[in-house]
Amino acid sequence: MTKSSISLALVSLAALSAGCSYYARGPEDYAKDTQQVLETRAADIKNCYDGLLKTDATTAGRVTIKFMVKAETGDIANVEVDPANTTAPESLSMCVINALQGLKLAPPDERNGIATFTWDFQVGAAAMPMPTAPDAAPPMAPVQ
Repeated sequence: MTKSSISLALVSLAALSAGCSYYARGPEDYAKDTQQVLETRAADIKNCYDGLLKTDATTAGRVTIKFMVKAETGDIANVEVDPANTTAPESLSMCVINALQGLKLAPPDERNGIATFTWDFQVGAAAMPMPTAPDAAPPMAPVQ
């Protein structure tokens, strides 16, 4: 596998509950913190790819995943493959999705975030790609 390319777009989608306070990240911090959460599953994602290489030594491609980071809880939810930007076998895509289940951004943010991350898997690459934070659109102010 080679260095992954990641794009992360943050968009405010939900309002804060009255009286609740949550962390308010800027777009760069939101991207960096989300990236760090995903990196905790790097070994699981590497195992996905290594397992497929045992059955097909030519397995390669791109897996692009979209998901939401929920406001108030930080849960990573609605994880799905972006088929228009995914070229890897479905089994690799599904393994990546499963590896991301149960992740949570802590502390939670006052805004929902929508993210897209892409991993490029190449035969013979020396190391597991680590996500890198891209430029991000600034989140909108929460609706009061």
